[in-house]
Amino acid sequence: MKKIIEIISFATFAIFLFSGCEQDKVAYDGPDYIMFSDSLYLIPVEKEGNFVEIPISATRSCDYDRTVAVEIIDKESVAVEGLHYEIESNTVTIPAGKLAASVKVRGLYDNVGISDSLGFHIRLIVPKEKEWDLYGTEADVVMRKVCPFDIHNFEGWCVLTSTYMHAYMSNTDMRLVRSEVDPENENTIIMKDFFYDGYDVKIKLLTDNVLTPDIEMEDQVFGPTEIPFETIWGDGLIRMNQPSMYTSYYSTCEKFIFQFMTLYVKEVGTVGTYVNSVKWISDEEAELLKQQGY
Repeated sequence: MKKIIEIISFATFAIFLFSGCEQDKVAYDGPDYIMFSDSLYLIPVEKEGNFVEIPISATRSCDYDRTVAVEIIDKESVAVEGLHYEIESNTVTIPAGKLAASVKVRGLYDNVGISDSLGFHIRLIVPKEKEWDLYGTEADVVMRKVCPFDIHNFEGWCVLTSTYMHAYMSNTDMRLVRSEVDPENENTIIMKDFFYDGYDVKIKLLTDNVLTPDIEMEDQVFGPTEIPFETIWGDGLIRMNQPSMYTSYYSTCEKFIFQFMTLYVKEVGTVGTYVNSVKWISDEEAELLKQQGY
């Protein structure tokens, strides 16, 4: 109940601010608070070493600059300042006439591991009367290492495992697949003979947001019905698409794809939704697998 009340209170506050900006008729006229815009931030740690902005907000603008101190709470942090990350300044200034500013932070790429779970707890030092009890002046910052994107890192030999194999491919626990970069479509790979020989699949790797490395797949043919079902259904083809209710993604650092796919047959119905894992390997590793019969 308390959480619901907090959400309603903040929504009302936001409506007041929006109305004031759009109509100049209704404006927030409450206390002057300074706070983080959220209680949790996920920031990328990239090789370029760019600073990432963590926004702070004020409920009222002033005709003078407001500077507050920024403190790291070591006992509530896993990451170490100076080793895993650095802050551009231990103060942040909201300029006169403004309602927002940012604490600038960057992770130290070489000191953060691919699978590290690192973060730190940060606090704004403001006068007590400037603290809003509902939102406070503290936040957690979690860092995620992001390796540079190169579509060519996703070509070559890879190992495919899938829940579909358990359902319809007896005595198959994995499949050795070769991928190629699609010469016609940006950031797209072609998975040759993905599940069945002669049936390739195209997958696009989205690069809009490094923290959400999602993949995108058009509706396409997956394979023949006669192999898994031992009969011809509909037009004889199983098709695949990407279900909107699940997130499919890739990793630039670990070179893998985690993918959901929904299979269906035209004029027959849905076969099911399955999960695929694709992990790229070296040519040497692929040769060893070939020797083992894959």
